[in-house]
Amino acid sequence: MKEELLGYYRQMALIRRFEEEAARAYAFGKIGGFLHLYIGQEAVAVGAVAAIRKGHDYVLQTYRDHGTALALGMDPGAAMAELFGRETGCSKGLGGSMHYFDAEHGFLGGWGIVGGHIPIAAGTAFKSKYLGEDRVTLCFFGEGATNIAGFHEGMHLAGLWKLPVVMICENNHYAMGTSLERSTPLRDLVPRARGYAMEAAKVEGYDVLKVREAVGQAVEHVRGGKGPFFLEVETYRFRGHSMSDPGKYRSAEEVEEHKKKHDPLRIARRHLLEELGAEEAELKAIDEQVAAQVAEAVRFAEDSEPTRERTMYEHVYASRPWGQPAQD
Repeated sequence: MKEELLGYYRQMALIRRFEEEAARAYAFGKIGGFLHLYIGQEAVAVGAVAAIRKGHDYVLQTYRDHGTALALGMDPGAAMAELFGRETGCSKGLGGSMHYFDAEHGFLGGWGIVGGHIPIAAGTAFKSKYLGEDRVTLCFFGEGATNIAGFHEGMHLAGLWKLPVVMICENNHYAMGTSLERSTPLRDLVPRARGYAMEAAKVEGYDVLKVREAVGQAVEHVRGGKGPFFLEVETYRFRGHSMSDPGKYRSAEEVEEHKKKHDPLRIARRHLLEELGAEEAELKAIDEQVAAQVAEAVRFAEDSEPTRERTMYEHVYASRPWGQPAQD
């Protein structure tokens, strides 16, 4: 258990440091467009990914996608280069923060339209069922997406056809700047899912081990042919909706209280130090290694060539018949 949790701590620390350095680069004008940070929600991505077969199962995420991509194994250099608009980015610098993609690791994209990817996740799950594949699709979205038409469409299809998909709602309490209490008549989102004839549950998303257990149970249910599963994961983002959001809709005291009680890294550290016999020096060494790894990712991004204009015209249309190999 100790080694497992140390590994999860390393992943969460990598996401945290990556996001902090991305915010710094954005402030210096090195990153353009939008930038949505995952700080505070790290246990959700790491715990969920720990419960699937990485590189085999499919994962789709909304625009807050850096953490999920890194948890799946995306190279931090390619992730940072994408933010910098570089040719070496995971999407050739064309997608930016909201449109990561990494087919090798089963990551079928960050999606910028709220709830728009939920029917697409139903589509990947339908493909798996149609072909008899032993694959599960994880689809992440925020609680604000549960009021969007795409959510209901995707949930309807998943329930109707008993598709192998786990719908993971990352409820961070604020859809952009609007609290759940002001935007949704039902505070508990689980009954919504049961209306589509699927199993559903709720879990706190601050402890990576609890997330892994809950997602693991959902994945076992789905992979066993019992139909889709909806999981509401309660979490909290420590930064604004995006870098342009000053967060005036919530108090500084509220944010600080959540940082004290619900910081995933702090919770993991406490488990390791107080219950599993880890030493402070072990965690410090991990923090230092992660800092060096992210610093190298920033250097890689800065040294990479900007995306070429001609790259924008590639991969727009199929350039050869299906199945025909590419010509050099």
